[in-house]
Amino acid sequence: MIVEIGSFALVLALVLSAAQTGLSAFGVNRPALAGAGEGAALGAFLATATAFGVLIYAFVVSDFSVANVAANSHTAKPLLYKIAGAWGSHEGSILLWCLYLTGYGAAVAVLGRSLPARLRSRVVMVQGVLCLLFIAYMVFASNPLLRLANPPVEGASLNPLLQDPALAAHPPFLYSGYVGFSVVFSFAVAALIEGKVDAAWARWVRPWTLAAWSLLTVGITLGAFWAYYELGWGGWWFWDPVENASFMPWLVGAALLHSAVVTEKRGALPGWTVFLSLLAFTFSMLGAFLVRSGVLTSVHAFAVDPKRGILLLEILAVSSGAAFALFAWRAPKLSAGGLFAPVSRESAIVLNNIILAAAAATVMLGTLYPLLAEAMGGETVSVGAPFFALTFTPLMAIALLILPFGPLLAWKRGDLLGAAQRLWIAALVAVALALLALAVMSPKKALACAGLGLGFWLIGGAIAELVERTRAFRAPWSDVIRRLTGLPRGAWGMTLAHIGMGVFVLGACFETSWRSEAAESLAIGGRINVGAYELTLDSVGGAEGPNYLAERGHITARNAKGQVECVGQPERRLYPTGGQTTSEVAICPKGLDQLYIVLGERRAGADGAMDHWLVRAYVNPWVQLIFGGPMLIALGGLISLSDRRLRFGVGRRAGAVDDAAKTAPEAA
Repeated sequence: MIVEIGSFALVLALVLSAAQTGLSAFGVNRPALAGAGEGAALGAFLATATAFGVLIYAFVVSDFSVANVAANSHTAKPLLYKIAGAWGSHEGSILLWCLYLTGYGAAVAVLGRSLPARLRSRVVMVQGVLCLLFIAYMVFASNPLLRLANPPVEGASLNPLLQDPALAAHPPFLYSGYVGFSVVFSFAVAALIEGKVDAAWARWVRPWTLAAWSLLTVGITLGAFWAYYELGWGGWWFWDPVENASFMPWLVGAALLHSAVVTEKRGALPGWTVFLSLLAFTFSMLGAFLVRSGVLTSVHAFAVDPKRGILLLEILAVSSGAAFALFAWRAPKLSAGGLFAPVSRESAIVLNNIILAAAAATVMLGTLYPLLAEAMGGETVSVGAPFFALTFTPLMAIALLILPFGPLLAWKRGDLLGAAQRLWIAALVAVALALLALAVMSPKKALACAGLGLGFWLIGGAIAELVERTRAFRAPWSDVIRRLTGLPRGAWGMTLAHIGMGVFVLGACFETSWRSEAAESLAIGGRINVGAYELTLDSVGGAEGPNYLAERGHITARNAKGQVECVGQPERRLYPTGGQTTSEVAICPKGLDQLYIVLGERRAGADGAMDHWLVRAYVNPWVQLIFGGPMLIALGGLISLSDRRLRFGVGRRAGAVDDAAKTAPEAA
């Protein structure tokens, strides 16, 4: 009976989304109808939340009469993974997508009271159209609550690779970012319908973009961390098409964050900001198609059903196609906005946007070209890390090189020499540290050392901008402290995000260039050297988990002096339900570094006895910065979001904005 309530709630959400669309469309000039449309948006969210709660309940109680539960759960599975199984399948992930979609629609209806009534109605209407399309797809093609006529006694369980705490949290964060861009998309379409993009519109787009982008950053980082320690290959980014699908909206979202600042502060770039708003959610929907269409073979992929994939492609074509057609029609009529000099903050942001857009296009080309080539000619083309290293990396290096200049340039007309003078200490420190790394590490690692210099440059540039804001070393310290404590949260958020980017660059350059690895087949007591450590395989014993059997190794790591640094216990697990085997790595943190140990399959020794095990070990230097940097970026975004200036949709007087911007640059 409870499952039937959930099924009814899905149909009710579909009906309410249709009502949200219709009432909001006809309520543009009728407040009563507009209010009813907003009420329908809230009702659609509550109905979808009810259905999602029912699905969670079905997984928790192992109700195998529900096809989704029977295919993705098992009675012996731990509770956390029973709950995570609700979004670990194609159908459940679509329900989670719809939950966020209706939730964001309800949030606009509730939080958008300060918006102009006509704009608010149109935003709620467009959000309703998106909800209607995706909920209809779920109800008619991917219903997560379908019953089985003859339910099995036991379920098939979830892919063991997905039974991990980081991956349990990864999809909720990732989808909250993906779907968060739907609000920006709705704002863009509503503005195009009205033919008006002004400071108030941009002021409302910014917090939604910031929230979606920050949450997407967390989601991508959790996914990279999961791949790092769960897949057992020692890496954290593989340029997998599904990884790229999440990266493309992130890049466009970063460009949109900066572009929206220009539109709000100076009234410039309105068409470009609207275009990026449409593109961000289009890339999110493209990611949904790639993961669920069956065109990819990946641990990330949810489905191998081309028919349902075609339906998602049609949703993408209808929604984005109509939006971009509207853009082509209405964008030329948008005001061009304020003029600015070639050297100005606006110009720096435009250059930043061009490079980020080119980087996103590069990632899209590398992701889609192999699929298109195979679909059209049957030819299998491999596009991997070398392609992205030659195309994407130089573009991002240029973008990061110019990034510290932007906040130090004035609006409308800037002083490039003055900005350079404020950054000379940061540049000197970055170059000195890069040269030191080149001298100490290896002359053959010149590019890696340049990358380290770039990371230090970003961190130093962010600190230099903070020093400039507070007039440190030029004003009395009492005045400096007063300025420091009076800085808006948006400024702190921008500084922290830029520092986080520098931290990530340092970790990525150091880990990829100076990683050590070794692999050898060892008997009990055998030893292997990796980096500055000697590893000894002390023993391998049996272990049993709630739904798996395991071989657990005990491996002691010693330093050059023979002192024990850590004892790792990597495992090789067998899940009897699905007959799948996984590796659970042992990680020993050493400051910013990590010693990473994998126990492989059992092998025969020289005498033919199966008494050897393959042991692989990596020393990953500064790897913790790779995951810490993006978390600083996300934290900076959330701190900026808490700034009261981003919680109100009323634009300030343009002149006042310009005057304030000259003395206290706004966080991008």
